[in-house]
Amino acid sequence: MAKKLRINGHSHLLPYPEEIPDFMREKGIFWVDPERKNMLQKDWSRPVTDSSFFLNEKLEWMDKYKIDHAVILNLSQLYGNGLRLEEMKQALRFQNDFNAKVQHDHPSKFTSGFVVHPGFVRGALWEIERCVKVLGMKLLCLPTHYMDTIGTWRCIFDEENEPIFELASELNLAVEIHPYDGEKFIKLQNTSWRFHLIWMLAQCADAYHFLTLNGYAFKYPGMRICFAHGGQLAQMNLGRRIQGFDGRPDLFEGKTHPRKSVGHPNIFFDTLVHDTGSLKLLVENQGAKQVLMGLDDPYPLGEMDSEKQSSYPGKILDLAMDRKIITQDDYDGMWDEHVVRWLFGDNEVAKKDFYNRLMSKS
Repeated sequence: MAKKLRINGHSHLLPYPEEIPDFMREKGIFWVDPERKNMLQKDWSRPVTDSSFFLNEKLEWMDKYKIDHAVILNLSQLYGNGLRLEEMKQALRFQNDFNAKVQHDHPSKFTSGFVVHPGFVRGALWEIERCVKVLGMKLLCLPTHYMDTIGTWRCIFDEENEPIFELASELNLAVEIHPYDGEKFIKLQNTSWRFHLIWMLAQCADAYHFLTLNGYAFKYPGMRICFAHGGQLAQMNLGRRIQGFDGRPDLFEGKTHPRKSVGHPNIFFDTLVHDTGSLKLLVENQGAKQVLMGLDDPYPLGEMDSEKQSSYPGKILDLAMDRKIITQDDYDGMWDEHVVRWLFGDNEVAKKDFYNRLMSKS
């Protein structure tokens, strides 16, 4: 019998300070201090809370917890919102080239994503082509919301972005939808970490709302979408959205009923919901086959090793097994096959190449 793999579908990686170009710090875009204690932007900083933010330390951390492979998403700080066009292009190119190098240098350990800015559709299409055809990446990372060219905040599943989804479908890409920047357009004081604890989950729910209303899973069948953090509030909110659609059809002319996308084979959610009650709702709503392991390491809201929380990577699925929320097949699939199906769909050749890559010694 083939070895059951442990593949983490939601991970992040910081460049070492010396890998970040000078212009990123000079223009206040993003940098890490030389002591590796803080990540910084102009008028913003955040502590580096675990050594596994960095490559060599992450490899050690993965080895410690027997994680065979990790999907590296882009850094949320590098979505490029509010930057001048040329600065945005340079910053995103740095992120994509960095992630591509990580995948190239460590193919058995990492699959990397790349990011584009939807506010500039033509440039985004060009960068998608470059990242896929030149850099060999197959995972497109998109924010739930972004700032357009006139400073208006929009949902990623706005109809203006259909050329991006059309190309993603044509290229059979996996797509990650991740929230950030809520404090820039939700007019509340940024206290008690409210934008990470509450509003990021609401941002995911908002993006899922418009994905389903626009029927994009049906319109663009070649792309496979995964929502970060389990799309957690989208699960709780499902009944309200269905009742709203049925009760006020005048507000949804030409839209697709929310129920039609529930459990769609091309819509995935990661496991990072923090409690088994939420995981049970996610599994019951969407089906276990649409759920994949996501640790969101090494951030403190990820499933990290923590004595205070008696936590460790993979704990929620272990608890879900103990409480009979999922079966052994579900458990194995969420750690392995479901991640691979999100990344490659029904492309059996690509799946075989992927597994061969994991078995290499690089």
